[in-house]
Amino acid sequence: MARKFQKEFLDRCRSIQAKRPRTVIEHILKHGHISTEELKTIYGYNHPPRAVRDVREHGIPIETYRISGSDGRKIAAYRFGDVSKKEFRKLSGRTGFSKKIKDALVEKYGCKCFIYLEALDAHELQIDHRVPYEVGGEGKEPTPDDFMLLSGSANRAKSWSCEHCENWQKLKRKEICLSCYWAFPEDNSHVAMRQVRRVDLIWQNKEVKQYEKLRSDAQVSGQTIPEFVKNLIEKALKR
Repeated sequence: MARKFQKEFLDRCRSIQAKRPRTVIEHILKHGHISTEELKTIYGYNHPPRAVRDVREHGIPIETYRISGSDGRKIAAYRFGDVSKKEFRKLSGRTGFSKKIKDALVEKYGCKCFIYLEALDAHELQIDHRVPYEVGGEGKEPTPDDFMLLSGSANRAKSWSCEHCENWQKLKRKEICLSCYWAFPEDNSHVAMRQVRRVDLIWQNKEVKQYEKLRSDAQVSGQTIPEFVKNLIEKALKR
């Protein structure tokens, strides 16, 4: 059953114009909650936590709990938390500040994704916290060094990995995030607390010919491309 809310909170909700968080907010206002099943089947959001995170990042408190889905299994559902709290100053809601951050990052690092090193137009790059707000909190006034530029696919991959990390869910230790691949892909000691090492490679424009050659050679050798590339690196390191 939908709750009644004070005008101040409703005004805050109505001020959010971005489609995805607004969709989630309007559904909760009408029905009292929204489930992962509803986010997928009604609205077509294949990554429900990302849609809910959008709401949180606009300063709307959301809490997660469990309900039974249509098949009887337990699934996640979301409802408003303590509406007297404003959890987060949404970066994209501060347009001037957001532009300054992006411009500073582009000037320092170039117009590329920090994870995949893929060259993209500026409007295709998204600003994301190196340390998720859910772990690092608001803290001091943010600077460009607290953020990174990501492609849409890299941002989704980071979100999924972070949200399934024990540090996100329980520990909330900023130093763990600071040594993670998703915060500093160029210098890290773990990936979401897993003792693995990761490199993401993109072949772009003229480099595509190199990739096609690698794929052809990998097929001839009966290996997948990742296996073939790792063997090439191993041979190079032994020289």
